[in-house]
Formats: sequence, structure tokens, C-alpha cells
Amino acid sequence: MSNSESVGIISRMNSAARVDHEDFGWALGVLLRAYHATVITQLGDFPHGPRGYQTLTEVVRGEHPSQLALAAYLGIDRTVMTYLIDDLVRAGLVERQLNPADRRQRKVVATARGRRTLQDLQRRVRAAEERVLGALKPAERDAFRSLLRRVACALRDVEPATDPCEAVESVLGEVAARAT
Repeated sequence: MSNSESVGIISRMNSAARVDHEDFGWALGVLLRAYHATVITQLGDFPHGPRGYQTLTEVVRGEHPSQLALAAYLGIDRTVMTYLIDDLVRAGLVERQLNPADRRQRKVVATARGRRTLQDLQRRVRAAEERVLGALKPAERDAFRSLLRRVACALRDVEPATDPCEAVESVLGEVAARAT
């Protein structure tokens, strides 16, 4: 094989690699896997991993009147949510209380331990997120998060039971609060 043929093959391979790296789905997949793998290590044996963390975050925010409303907001099947909340209760992180506005409902409320645990986890998750986005400068990370939030908010109709804009806004609001 001549030198020019080798250069041509390498050039085509590099061109194909660039196309793969410009593929939106590929990039999202890599980012999601890296995020999940990095965050999972920070959560350790926290009940239900990232899903449990997101649930505790929403419970601490306190805006959901019932376990069912919490499940709908997070896009978690209500039967799965029951087991998840049971495990958070056993861990001493949350408790179920009667909803004063509707005694037929149980509101999930964070315990003092749950609030302390969440503060620690948020700090660790934020550090993990910073590592995942480490290829970007701090201002680019902020811009990326902002653009990602805008795209997510534009997709409200994808899952009618959940408003992704509200979900993303709440998570990013927590991120911003931790950063200050």
C-alpha cells in the first residue's frame, strides 16, 4: 500500500469518526452514561440511587400534596413509588403524614435527617456534574445547562403526565442554590 493510499484511508476513517462524534444521539448517550456512572458513585448505597435522590429532592421542596402527585411529577409508576417511599421511610429520610388539605391523602415529608442527607448528596452530585462537564469552561457549563433546560422545556408534550420544564427548572434551581 502506498503512502498516499494510507493517508486516504486514515482521512476517511477520521472523517467517519468525526461524523460519529457529531451525532446528537451518540453524544447524548455518552453524556447520560457518564453522568449516571459518575453520580451513582456519589450516591453510594442511597435507596434507589438517582431515582431516590430525585425523589428526596422533590420531597424536600415540599410542593407535592400526595405520594401520587409526587409519582406523577417524577414520572414514576405509582406502585414503584410506594416501594421507593417505603425504603426512604425505613432509612429515616422521609415520613408519610396526613395531608391537612385532604385527609384521604398522605403527604411525603422529609425528616431532619433527610434534609441533612440531601444537603450532603447535593454537594457531592454537583461535584460529579462538574467532572462530567469538565471539558467545558465554567461559563460554558452554565450556558449548556441553560440551553438544555430550554430544549427540555420546549418538549412539554412528550410526556403529558409530567411537565419537563417544571422538572428541569426545579433541579436547576436546586443546582443554582447549591452554587451560591
